[in-house]
Amino acid sequence: MVAISPLPCAISELFAQVSVSGQITLADRYGILAVLLHEPTNEEELHCIDRLLHSLRKGRVQIVNELSTIL
Repeated sequence: MVAISPLPCAISELFAQVSVSGQITLADRYGILAVLLHEPTNEEELHCIDRLLHSLRKGRVQIVNELSTIL
């Protein structure tokens, strides 16, 4: 089995990138998954994920099937 380990500050960078682009990509979703599967997850990361999900529910952020929004 492959060990999944998120990069330090990955969620805060992901949050900033999604806030600018308004889109959550496939890579972003895997990044969130990696953080949630990695234990322990700190409160700051969980708060950022909650804010991303809230923005998604409110329609401020869209899910896209692209790998990345960076050109």
